[in-house]
Amino acid sequence: MSIRTRFAPSPTGYLHIGGVRTALFNWLLTRHLGGQFILRIDDTDSERNRPEALQPILDGFRWLGIQWDEGPEVGGPVGPYFQSQRLESYREQAMNLLKQGLAYPDYLSKEELDAERKRAEKAKRAYIHRGPLRDLPPGEGYERYLQQPTAIRFRVPDDQTVIIPDAICGHCEQKSDLISDPVILRIDGSPIYNFASVIDDIAMKITHVVRAREHLTNTFTQMLMFSALGASIPVMAHVPVVNEPKSKKKLSKRDMKKFVTSEISDKLQAIGYTPEQIEARDDLNPATVAFYRELGYLPAGLINYLGRLGWSLDDKSELIPLDQMIAHFSLERVNSSSASFDPDKLYWVNGEYMRQVPTAEKVKMGIPYLHRAGWLPETPSDSQVALLTRIIEACGDRIKLYSDVLQFCPPFFMAELVYDPKAVEKRLLKIGARDHLQAFLKILTDTNDWVAANLDKVLHDYCTAQNIKPGEMVHPLRAATTGREIGFGLFDTLEILGKSVTLQRIQQTLNKFNL
Repeated sequence: MSIRTRFAPSPTGYLHIGGVRTALFNWLLTRHLGGQFILRIDDTDSERNRPEALQPILDGFRWLGIQWDEGPEVGGPVGPYFQSQRLESYREQAMNLLKQGLAYPDYLSKEELDAERKRAEKAKRAYIHRGPLRDLPPGEGYERYLQQPTAIRFRVPDDQTVIIPDAICGHCEQKSDLISDPVILRIDGSPIYNFASVIDDIAMKITHVVRAREHLTNTFTQMLMFSALGASIPVMAHVPVVNEPKSKKKLSKRDMKKFVTSEISDKLQAIGYTPEQIEARDDLNPATVAFYRELGYLPAGLINYLGRLGWSLDDKSELIPLDQMIAHFSLERVNSSSASFDPDKLYWVNGEYMRQVPTAEKVKMGIPYLHRAGWLPETPSDSQVALLTRIIEACGDRIKLYSDVLQFCPPFFMAELVYDPKAVEKRLLKIGARDHLQAFLKILTDTNDWVAANLDKVLHDYCTAQNIKPGEMVHPLRAATTGREIGFGLFDTLEILGKSVTLQRIQQTLNKFNL
């Protein structure tokens, strides 16, 4: 039988970085061994499901290129599977367990269960629930349930040692006497995750269950369910969690708002989101895949980074093309220790991949950002595209994200120069800046060979004659012509602006600030 893996996200939140890393490991293992990767949406909890969260999950996988292999519609579109469409199969299997005495109805109220739990806490012992009807003769529990439906619990066998030969964590074991009898069907007939997952893994012939370490405690119970259902147990592999940056704390969905720092908010506002939108949307967050798509990261860069987050090809390779990942991926090289998410490392990796992107593609992908910010029409003219091409070529490796065009391009599309207050304070109001700008304006007026190399020579000749460092001229000149403190090469900037605009902006700056 060929390998079959699955990833089963709940549509309760957006596609999380940690979850994607787990899905990626499943997908890489499947592609390496030539099997099938199944996407299964765990949407049985109607109270927690968020329909608006489903599409970003599917879009995120498609954007990353993590494509699932099959779905429920024969001859139709490929999947994914939805557990909410398989409810009858869970009920059928629960009834079978009831008939065999391997499950039982539990009529205890929430108040009775809470009191039982409190008695255990008071006695300082672990709370292990054993329902009063767990030892009914086979079939009797089923008859009682038909007469009065209620929650159904799985009957955990007594005095067994449950062993998991985990492909990542190694040997794990648990005494069954320390495992509570879990609910498998709620009072309303809907299944609990642990049970539905087992039923689906059996039905879909899943051979390898690769999932987050936090599910390890569930796995002991599920091992018993596989056995009770007479099914073979898949290979289990529990991937360590992804921690917060520079922390040993898990990168959690429940604590994502704190990652939207003022710096992150500024980046999102720069690409066109309002503070209200950023506050309202969960996907505009560094813990989600959608955030990186919005900022213009490359799918290949994110895949490379996440693939290396807990797995290694060797002891030195950081940049690993996808085909090499697939060729060499194995669970044996997945680290059993948790890994910390490092946004700076991801940014570096993406920058390395961006080096390989042709200029024409950077232009194409940069246009939507400039359009959204109001600098270009949705379909720019040929001259605007040509100007953008020159700018991006001059930026070189400074473009590490597609949204970086917003750092470098606006000064070239401004009809009226807008000044960064910091640039004004630090560069234009500095002692000596006025005199040098006035003097150099006259020199530039008489300069005819308006190319970067000659402009470089003209400025350095001026600095030598004035006995000043080039920076004393470069920084005020950049602020005077772009309104900004930073940018790509000044002489490329002046060449692209052209002589007329350059002279006009220097004079405008002198007039505006009474220099």
